[in-house]
Amino acid sequence: MNTELRLYRHLPRHDSTAPSAVTIGNFDGVHRGHQAILEQVRRQAEALGLVPTVMTFAPHPRAFFARRGQRPELIPTQISSLRDKVALLAQHGMRQIVVQRFDQRLADMGAEDFIRHLLVQGLNTRWLLVGEDFRYGHKRSGDIDLLRRMGREHGFEVRTLADVADDQGQRISSSALRTALAVGNLERSGELLGAPYRISGHVIHGRKLGRDLGFPTLNLRVPEPCAARSGIYVVRAHGLGEHPLPGVASLGVRPTVNRDGTLLLETHILDRRVDAYGKLVCIEFLEFLRDEESFPDLTTLTAAIRQDAQDARDYFASHGL
Repeated sequence: MNTELRLYRHLPRHDSTAPSAVTIGNFDGVHRGHQAILEQVRRQAEALGLVPTVMTFAPHPRAFFARRGQRPELIPTQISSLRDKVALLAQHGMRQIVVQRFDQRLADMGAEDFIRHLLVQGLNTRWLLVGEDFRYGHKRSGDIDLLRRMGREHGFEVRTLADVADDQGQRISSSALRTALAVGNLERSGELLGAPYRISGHVIHGRKLGRDLGFPTLNLRVPEPCAARSGIYVVRAHGLGEHPLPGVASLGVRPTVNRDGTLLLETHILDRRVDAYGKLVCIEFLEFLRDEESFPDLTTLTAAIRQDAQDARDYFASHGL
């Protein structure tokens, strides 16, 4: 079977009519609940000779409706950037990823048209897996019964999956993951994700202030609004050599030195110089140290950074890299 990844922003596909095994959702974070769905899609696709496919949306439908209704407080925080989400979906066996633009046209699309245009004509769907409470189409009017009826008509099978629970019987969900990240509970977020929380991106030029203070940083843009709590973290950096490197990172708006409110992830690699500009790096969050603070002057800020770096060294001394 072809293992090449194909990313589509419009349907129908311009280069394929291959039959697909499909799942639909936002997949923010690609947590263990999502991973169970993707594993079923991958297995069924293999058994039936279909292309394993995920359809996701940008922006998040809740974000679209919150902006349209001028209720920015209802916009869900973002766990993963589109780059990280696509990489994780591919890592879990998806070979077609549809990033469907969620706009007024899609919001107004009737439930039957959603099935006809996106699933039948768009992806030649033969097998579909969705959550038991999946809703789609204008005003969420489409349900599982309609999917099954139209599936019989158009030749695709519909399966539903109940919620996936953790070892304590609690539902694994993006909402639970956002809650854990919002309070800096990386142990809980790690349980839900099955791995440490990560942000990746290309290293961009910053103001070079860290370098002037003796703590050079590599800077990444982060998805906004970001699900992770602003503050100082012990981190591991991947992509700068054959082994991960220990670091300490600040996620926030740098209140002591900056007033423009731009969210940035600034990572200081401990006890070594690295040339990272332009490189694609992945920062893995290991431990929350403290909240972001505004300091009265650069001397106090520098002392705090020095202490953060020492706290990170202490963490690696007892936990290893």
